[in-house]
Amino acid sequence: MLKLYHAEPVANSLKSLIPLHEKALDFESRYVDLHKFEQHEPWFTAINPEGQVPVLDHEGFIVTHTTVINEYLEDAFPDAPPLRLNEPKGNARMRYWNKFIDEHVMNYVSMHGWHRMVGVIARGIESGEFEKLVNRIPLHEQREKWKTARSGFSQDDLDNATRKITVALQKVEDQLGKSAWLAGDLYTLADINFYAHCGMMVERMFPELEVGANYPGLVAWRERMTARPAVAAALAGPDHTSPALRTFTGHAR
Repeated sequence: MLKLYHAEPVANSLKSLIPLHEKALDFESRYVDLHKFEQHEPWFTAINPEGQVPVLDHEGFIVTHTTVINEYLEDAFPDAPPLRLNEPKGNARMRYWNKFIDEHVMNYVSMHGWHRMVGVIARGIESGEFEKLVNRIPLHEQREKWKTARSGFSQDDLDNATRKITVALQKVEDQLGKSAWLAGDLYTLADINFYAHCGMMVERMFPELEVGANYPGLVAWRERMTARPAVAAALAGPDHTSPALRTFTGHAR
């Protein structure tokens, strides 16, 4: 039996929820409430010492990090509908896009999200309590990210992040002018990756980029993604995000 420990169906959690639904795999959904910092509780760090979601538990075998989780599902369930091309050139194209998204997109969208959303949460916590919460975070980088979110990211860093996102949007737009999906003619994990991190949020977070006018291929691709039954099923998961913050995530319900 598969279990997925996850938060709201956005970003990293959405990235691994979609493949489970696309592959029609039975799994137990275990919601981890990040708003209550459950990812840093001892019961969860016993599962993933890094204190991050999502986490896949396959009959006691623990898999972390979304790109690894998603490829593990491909390897472990070869008879389920494939989400990669399963031939060297096609898999290389898919992995190229996943690497690009993981290294040159995700962190920069995340920075804006942390600045606009997590910063609001962090500044709402009394100083002494905030220090206690931060000290429980296993990863040094995450502790520093929480501190920066509380004080605010620099404008230079935010401007650079916006530049990186703009480059990524144009890169995806150009690719979608050549093929139906990012890695070619087959829908793959690369499409799921970009959709989870950019597809739902970028227009709400960056209205100044005029995504609808400037990236019509990306918008049409996003609509095809959103219309997939598996994507709709993933998006229907629990969402404890406060209404005041949902506008930034693109998951408004």
